[in-house]
Amino acid sequence: MYCPKMCLTNDLPLPTIATNEAGVRRVKTKELEATSKVDKQFQLHEMPQQLVGTGSTDRPLVPRGVSKSDQGDPAVVGQGHYPPFQRTIPVMHSKPPKKRSCCCKCLCWTISLLLLLVILIGATVGILFLVFRPKLPKFSVDKLEITQFNLNSSVDTLNATFDVTITATNPNKKIGIYYEGGSQISGWYQNTQLCEGALPKFYQGHRNTTVLELALTGQTQNANALISAVTQQRQETGNIPLGLKVNQPVKVKLGSLKLFTVKFRVRCTLIVDNLAANNQITISSSSCKFRLRL
Repeated sequence: MYCPKMCLTNDLPLPTIATNEAGVRRVKTKELEATSKVDKQFQLHEMPQQLVGTGSTDRPLVPRGVSKSDQGDPAVVGQGHYPPFQRTIPVMHSKPPKKRSCCCKCLCWTISLLLLLVILIGATVGILFLVFRPKLPKFSVDKLEITQFNLNSSVDTLNATFDVTITATNPNKKIGIYYEGGSQISGWYQNTQLCEGALPKFYQGHRNTTVLELALTGQTQNANALISAVTQQRQETGNIPLGLKVNQPVKVKLGSLKLFTVKFRVRCTLIVDNLAANNQITISSSSCKFRLRL
């Protein structure tokens, strides 16, 4: 059956639907293209400026040979070579010198002069020592005789007289010794002084040995206690220790130069068998120590 109206009516919606579907597809295609452009712009914005459009991190912004990149040559950097590091050196400003006071200058000069004086004295002493080779004198007690050793019981005193023979030796080759006045020599038993005397004034030359015979006299208080202690010592040990002390001022002569006065200090220890008067006394041992005092 032929029905033109129905055919027309049924055929009209089909082109409209096809047209609408094509339009929707074109709209979606445009939206996708717009989204793709936005993504590309976002990616380009996030990438480093020197690498935009290259897709590689090894190429500089400008061609090689035209100018240099801030990061250096990538070909060289990739091989482990880096551009030299430039360090900024800070500027040091020196402080102006401080002015010293007059007292500080005087103190510095005084200390410097004292140090110079000490150095000169030390150098002089060292030279003299090397030239003259000084040695200390030697003393020895060779003989002891007691001519008086009397106890006075009424006043509790002891009168003693010792005759001592001393040998003094000067071992120096170029040094002479002047024994000055004011010397003192004394004999002791423990802490009690028994007698005293003095050395004569004389000059002792180079490598000289002088024998001195000295008389020492003295009076001691509390004699009874002293005699008891001496007797007990002899009974227990068979000997009696005595001490001899010498203080002697001397002047040393170096060549033709006579120096200032110094003091010799001698300490001798004797061991004798008895202290009887007018009796032979045997010295079993004798030792002397010599010291120099300025």
